[in-house]
Amino acid sequence: MFVGQRGGRVAARTIQQRLSKLAKEKGISQRVYPHLLRHSFASHLLESSGNLRAVQEMLGHENVSTTQIYTHLDFQHLAEVYDRAHPRAKQKSKVKGFVPTEADNSGRE
Repeated sequence: MFVGQRGGRVAARTIQQRLSKLAKEKGISQRVYPHLLRHSFASHLLESSGNLRAVQEMLGHENVSTTQIYTHLDFQHLAEVYDRAHPRAKQKSKVKGFVPTEADNSGRE
C-alpha cells in the first residue's frame, strides 16, 4: 500500500516505527499503531454515517457482527443505528419497559 523512495514497498515495521515516532513528537502518550488507525476510521465512519453495511464492506468483513465488535461502539449507539436502519425497527419490543444496560452488553468486546 505504501511505496518507498525507490519504488518498492515499505515494510510494515517501518510504518509502525514512523507512526510511533510521530505520535511521540506530537505529545501523544497512548501507544499508537497502524491497526489503531483502522479502528478509529471504522468507529468515526460508523458514528457519522450510521451505515454499518458500508463500514463492513470497507473493512472487508464477511459478517456484520465482526464489524460491530471491531469498532468497539457501545451497545446503545449500535441500537440507535439499528433502529434507524432496520425496516421493522419501528415495532415496539415485546418486553415492555426493557432498557439495555451495560450488563446486557458485557462480554461483547
